[in-house]
Amino acid sequence: MSKSLKRVRAALEAAGLSPEIAEVGAARTAAEAAQSVGCEIDQIAKSIIFRGADTGTAILFLTAGGNKVCAEKATALAGEALGKADAALIRAQTGFAIGGVAPIGHLSPIRAFWDPRLSEFGTVWAAAGTPRHVFPIAPATLLELTGAQVAGFTL
Repeated sequence: MSKSLKRVRAALEAAGLSPEIAEVGAARTAAEAAQSVGCEIDQIAKSIIFRGADTGTAILFLTAGGNKVCAEKATALAGEALGKADAALIRAQTGFAIGGVAPIGHLSPIRAFWDPRLSEFGTVWAAAGTPRHVFPIAPATLLELTGAQVAGFTL
């Protein structure tokens, strides 16, 4: 088991949850993940990372799989210009590789924002630290674990 997957499992267990991490053939995209687990695309909680231009830190936007982050709305929420986060920044702050960034289990605390669309489901699925692993969770529980701010930031 990879270190990334172990961190996600440990974060779920620390929250008193019994992780049901599933290994799927491919979950690099929301569409692949949804097809693999048999859910709607919007039930996939995508972890989109931007780089804050002023702070140089990673900022997480958790969004429904079919939604896209609106750069202008995201910038207004973050209070600073946002740019593309490169693989090195993502790995250094979260401990995850692009394609498997989990919403929890990060190496460093991260500011996070939550797409309200995710809260419309009984269960959402999120990356579990690798491009091949996902886990189901109640949206309210995931929102609490991430400490994300609920806000409209999608197109």
